[in-house]
Amino acid sequence: MSLIAPALAQLSADIARLTAELGRRIDVATLGATDRRGQLKLHAPGRFSANRACGLFRAADGWIAVNLARDEDRELIPAWLGSDPDADPWSALAREARQRTAADLIEGAILLGLPAGRVGEAQADRLAPPALRMGEPRGSSRQTPLRVVDLSALWAGPLCGAVLAEMGAEVTKIESVGRPDPTRVSMPDFFRRLNGRKSELRLDFASADHRARLHDAFVAADVVITSARRRAFAGLGIEPAKVCAANPSLVWVAITGYGWSGAAGERVGFGDDTAAAGGLVRRTAKGEPRFAGDALSDPVTGLAAALGALQGVAAGGGVLVDAAMAQCAAAAASMAGARAAA
Repeated sequence: MSLIAPALAQLSADIARLTAELGRRIDVATLGATDRRGQLKLHAPGRFSANRACGLFRAADGWIAVNLARDEDRELIPAWLGSDPDADPWSALAREARQRTAADLIEGAILLGLPAGRVGEAQADRLAPPALRMGEPRGSSRQTPLRVVDLSALWAGPLCGAVLAEMGAEVTKIESVGRPDPTRVSMPDFFRRLNGRKSELRLDFASADHRARLHDAFVAADVVITSARRRAFAGLGIEPAKVCAANPSLVWVAITGYGWSGAAGERVGFGDDTAAAGGLVRRTAKGEPRFAGDALSDPVTGLAAALGALQGVAAGGGVLVDAAMAQCAAAAASMAGARAAA
């Protein structure tokens, strides 16, 4: 059985209950969006993730997960480790990581914007993400259907939006013309599962007019879903405090790797490194961590974010749902009894 099966079952049950109260009851399983098997080439997970983009490496005092899904991540390895620029990045990691502490490695990764986490570093015991008060709840009045802006990409955020769309919300998926959602091309069928019920709007974020349209969409929404770090919104002219001042009953669902606020908000994270950081790993007879599935924190976070959004709407809004992938993974690991030692 998958390590995340208990968490997915609990989240699905909670979502079914709340969607029945707020719109149309949905069965998460019918979305077919919590598993990517058959959508891309996957291998048996072990020291490397199923998609072979993330690896587990022994540091001097523990284990770290490093995700090199982007070309720019591979190019940063020599600067991070002080290794030969021509060396294979995985070989350099296996050799150099043993010479440094996990904390030192993670600190350097954060400075460079590399997605990396220490195995088992995150702690959480609740599947529902914390809700940070940002504005004022609207009280009992609410328009029907909900208006949702989905500015997220890849898997977790679009899954959250898919749940709300299936419930009956009017969800608009907004994409940058310069950086569209990669899933549209890499997994077109999976993209349709996640986004088929949403309307689409493509904006040029280099245009002041288009940035103004994005701001207006946020102000007019009941729920917004994002998957970027906090600092990314300053360049778009979307300061969370100002948006919430103009729309005090907004529910802002912020999906990040390690958290929205403070130092955690500077970290980059994807499905496999954050799963390892949350302890969603299996252990060998020698106690070494191994990946236990494909980007396990993505479907858990997507459903946890949807649950947080529904709870926020039911409470009248005015909150930011801090859906950190590593913490969602940690809660799922706790349910599965799979907590890994930090």
